[in-house]
Amino acid sequence: MRQHLKSWLGLLPVASILGIGQVKASPEPREVLELFTSQGCSACWPANQLLSELSQDPGLIVLSLPVNYWDYLGWKDTLADPAFTARQRGYALARHGRQVYTPELIINGVLSRVGSAREQVTKALDRETTGLIPLPVAIQVTEENGLIVVEVGQDAGEARAWLLPVRRHVQVAIHRGENAGRMETYTNVVRGLYPLGAWSGSSVRFWMPLNTVQTHDADSYVVLLQAAQDGKPGRILGATKGPGL
Repeated sequence: MRQHLKSWLGLLPVASILGIGQVKASPEPREVLELFTSQGCSACWPANQLLSELSQDPGLIVLSLPVNYWDYLGWKDTLADPAFTARQRGYALARHGRQVYTPELIINGVLSRVGSAREQVTKALDRETTGLIPLPVAIQVTEENGLIVVEVGQDAGEARAWLLPVRRHVQVAIHRGENAGRMETYTNVVRGLYPLGAWSGSSVRFWMPLNTVQTHDADSYVVLLQAAQDGKPGRILGATKGPGL
């Protein structure tokens, strides 16, 4: 369903193709929150609700990433993607853990918290308490001539830029398993993980066709700039939102 883009959708310079578009104004994000959740997890609905509440803060980027490892309990998650399960396992390995669970909330690619524990999450978002480091790299997005154009600023470090199509609101009626009979609501459900290209500290521009976002029932997108640790997801260095988020 959600496959990586084919090679012909790779990185190309766009300065000669496009004029300078209007940059979408949005607050600089303070944190990126990734909730690993499942329709087969009876403990997940409070986390889904909390994420919906947190999405009202314009300084936060919140994402739901449904995983598939609870499908054996009797209900196959209709939004799950094995790539999200692999991403969560990568986070666990990066912090030298072996187990994954739902609901797990990953903040800025480095902090792990129980996604349904409201007080725990609130404290984690308090920089004075946790020492969270602001996202250091500026990212701007424009849309021109059927393309999404991503401009990444300058800073020290190495990372990879990603485009994540999202569906802002999804309701699912669950008929079997631990949540049988429940109508669950999800916020900013990720519908794919698309690599834009590598960043090595210098200002760079990437592009991707806008219709990439318009597939798989997505209606907006998020751009992440994320470091890696031996191939595992690491600290998020920059992020921005698409329209409507």
